[in-house]
Amino acid sequence: EVQLVESGGGLVQPGGSLRLSCAASGFTIGTYDMNWVRQAPGKERELVAKIRRTGSTSYIDSVKGRFTISRDNAKNAVYLQMNSLKPEDTAVYYCNFRFPWSGKEFWGQGTQVTVSA
Repeated sequence: EVQLVESGGGLVQPGGSLRLSCAASGFTIGTYDMNWVRQAPGKERELVAKIRRTGSTSYIDSVKGRFTISRDNAKNAVYLQMNSLKPEDTAVYYCNFRFPWSGKEFWGQGTQVTVSA
């Protein structure tokens, strides 16, 4: 059974840092492109960062230079290091991927990140 479990969220002051983790089971993360997606209150979900099977990464413009996505194939986990956090980064953050042949998507339960003084 495919499972994604996020952790590491919390309340942090502006300018602070958090490291989110996504523990995966039931599949091998190195076989797929893995994403971090966030959803702020009243807004649609947006793709924040992607790490491809090749190891290349991409980011939404608003987090470039502040966030870093990485993976540990041995631990079957994906991470999102978030630095210089801003109030507009407040959202529920989800780990996500899809099977390329069927398009079926998988989501974790999400972890809340709140950036506030």
